[in-house]
Amino acid sequence: MTESLDIRVLFLDIGGVLLTNGWDSKTRRRAGEQYGLDLEEMNDRHHLTFDTYERGLLSLDEYLRRVVFYQDRPFTPEQFKEYMFHQSQPLDDNIEVFKGIAEANGLRVGSINNEGRELAIHRIRKFRLTELFEFFITSSFVHFRKPDADIFRLALDIAQVPPEQAVYVEDRLMFVEIAHELGIHSIHYEGMGGTLAALADMGLKSPALKAHAIH
Repeated sequence: MTESLDIRVLFLDIGGVLLTNGWDSKTRRRAGEQYGLDLEEMNDRHHLTFDTYERGLLSLDEYLRRVVFYQDRPFTPEQFKEYMFHQSQPLDDNIEVFKGIAEANGLRVGSINNEGRELAIHRIRKFRLTELFEFFITSSFVHFRKPDADIFRLALDIAQVPPEQAVYVEDRLMFVEIAHELGIHSIHYEGMGGTLAALADMGLKSPALKAHAIH
């Protein structure tokens, strides 16, 4: 351990840290293959409108009308949404590991994540994320979206901690860098082993550290 910090709040990204991404390029490719869609056309339309959806300015139905159902399809929007929701899966036992870290260190836990409202609510409910998170700084809830630095400032305001009392775990390096520039202790998630080691270097205890070190 190199230093012991006064950490009060643990901020976590969700997609790529706790769960698979909700609607990324791999998921869209699978959907295109499943439903016989023109993937290039779907991706072009997706990139033109997805930021608006993730900032909470479009409903999922409106997003899908623009990206998939701009023409007649032999399947319904409800069938397609059900397929989208079904793609979300947990990443190993990461949710339980972070629960253990929070409990062992008396940390409050909040999300800082980009997600459309319907996907976010589905994932919160399906994976019982309210058992881990005290609050959700989700792009579609707050109308800021990473890489906008204001989403991190808002998270600090809601948690009522200075940046030096917060740690943030994120799988996208650019977002890690932005949080770090604001003074938040930030960890680039590339696997649980390295993340646990980085948290231990900050003086945080982890019930899972020994188990992951063995593996």
